[in-house]
Amino acid sequence: MVEIQYRNARIKLGDTDLVYEPAEDSFLLADAALKEAKPGMRILEIGAGSGFVSAVLLANLKDISLVATEINPHAARCAKANAVEVIRTDLFKGIKPRHLESLFDLILFNPPYLPTSKEEKVPGWLNYAFDGGISGRETMGRFLDDVRDYLKPGGEILVLISSITGLDVVKEKMEKSGFKAEVVAKKKVSFEELMVVRGKLL
Repeated sequence: MVEIQYRNARIKLGDTDLVYEPAEDSFLLADAALKEAKPGMRILEIGAGSGFVSAVLLANLKDISLVATEINPHAARCAKANAVEVIRTDLFKGIKPRHLESLFDLILFNPPYLPTSKEEKVPGWLNYAFDGGISGRETMGRFLDDVRDYLKPGGEILVLISSITGLDVVKEKMEKSGFKAEVVAKKKVSFEELMVVRGKLL
């Protein structure tokens, strides 16, 4: 099995035909998460894929409680191989809302953000890593509709988006959902700019 090393973590990669391979978006979110996460935090990563971001946090921070969700069974197995506690489910569906044990200080999400028509869909489970619907914001919208129910008072979210996703629309949706939204990291990659947006619950 192929492994990569990043920020003190060794991450095992699954079959890249079945599991999204960590790329520039993964690295940017991991770096932003390392800056935001603090010892003692309860952290949730939605759509963890190979477990890359969670594994980086676990390798660098002590005394954090971290759990992840992932819909792709191949990716979920890969995350478990990277010592990430993972629930195989769609977004938040496997977690009880507004329950004391289900409230987190920090929630991370690198959603599928590519605008995708029916003709552009990738066959099989890997499509979940790329397909953001026609707008590129479909899965992000579902996430923002529910995320408040899983945050402690004053909790934060970190979401990865692309300039092609539409920063202003995402920030507006976050603000309507009760967050103060701010770009905390960005990187230009070929035809797009990747950004991490922090939402702090007001």
